[in-house]
Amino acid sequence: MFFVYVLYGINSNKFYIGYTENLQQRVDTHLKYGNHTTKRLGDLELVYYEACISEKDARKRELQLKTGFGRSYLRNRVKNYLESLKINKE
Repeated sequence: MFFVYVLYGINSNKFYIGYTENLQQRVDTHLKYGNHTTKRLGDLELVYYEACISEKDARKRELQLKTGFGRSYLRNRVKNYLESLKINKE
């Protein structure tokens, strides 16, 4: 099984979208070490993920979510959760 996941940079108000076969391990890696992109996002939070049986389907969904329409879909999909993160931060 493959997972498409979305991390949210609380300070930057931006998404990082990726896919992986081991969701927990990949998210832990981002949170502990980051990479050149996620380090710049500041505090990260896993806000969304989807499961796909095929790697090809997961990659296709990842690319779809990285479009303007996809990012708009994500903001709408997790709107209430993002608002709660901002409230708790203040």
